[in-house]
Amino acid sequence: MLPGGTSEVKVIYRTILIGMTDKSFQPTLAGLRAFVAVAEKRHFGSAATTLAVSQSTLSQALAALEAGLGTRLIERSTRRVRLTREGVELLPLAQAAVAAADAFSAAATGTSDPLQGSLRLGLIPTVAPYVLPSVLAGLAVHLPALTLRVIEDQTERLLAALRDGGLDAALIALPADTAGITEIGIYDEDFLLAVPPGHPLSGKRRVPAATLADLPLLLLDEGHCLRDQALDVCQKAGVRAELADTRAASLATAVQCVTGGLGVTLIPQTAAPVEAARSQLGLAQFANPRPGRRIGLVFRSSSGRDESYRRLAAIIGESVAGEQRVSLVK
Repeated sequence: MLPGGTSEVKVIYRTILIGMTDKSFQPTLAGLRAFVAVAEKRHFGSAATTLAVSQSTLSQALAALEAGLGTRLIERSTRRVRLTREGVELLPLAQAAVAAADAFSAAATGTSDPLQGSLRLGLIPTVAPYVLPSVLAGLAVHLPALTLRVIEDQTERLLAALRDGGLDAALIALPADTAGITEIGIYDEDFLLAVPPGHPLSGKRRVPAATLADLPLLLLDEGHCLRDQALDVCQKAGVRAELADTRAASLATAVQCVTGGLGVTLIPQTAAPVEAARSQLGLAQFANPRPGRRIGLVFRSSSGRDESYRRLAAIIGESVAGEQRVSLVK
């Protein structure tokens, strides 16, 4: 007998078992659901409640999945639950499998409309804080049966999550230019020039875009589509912008830097009421043709839910237009 008795033998046996992979193993849907729930909730009790099962049933399903795969997916401790490296890699696939199974069941019973259940909607950071209040209010009125889960992130990560099945749809600046992704234009909005309080351009209505050549342009960090859009405005105006030394991780921070005199920046029209209300920000309009961007809904072309998502896009557009002076895409 080894020191420590049979309990140590069990630990060694379990370690060997987890290290082995059964090539013929087929994950059960119960196991995948258990993994996804624990990974998303980071708590066994909350995950069990979500799935309407006992914690012991949940733990057994997850343990069976890990044993069959021959790898740990979840690190357990008395204080916290975290994903292993393998768990992080496999989670998007598990989420996609669970979503596919749910869609299959819904389609089989004739209730495959995603607007009657749970929907995971991604939004870029320069859209989410400014349109969510009106969008959520509009969806509550027009789609009372919809349960919305909101995920805010940069465009590339939203598109990656969309491709991997971690999202159902996303509200981003178009074009996405991504294979397998369908785009629905919703509204167009102008860019406004944000300047420090008392700046000579504050309140002007016909500022040439070429003026940016003479101003310290403050940009968002790499990865934000608004950064690329601002540089594109300069390129189309035929000017090379003088970039400010300061960079911001969010539009709200950029606005505060502008208010403090650290430069100027471009802000979307939908952001102007919120940002101007909480600062002494000066705003100017560009001369025609005014630079701007198109915001739209994107989703997997293979989802087969074009009609539902076009209805969703229409509701979002009407909600935003009701609060903002934007032009709906015809």
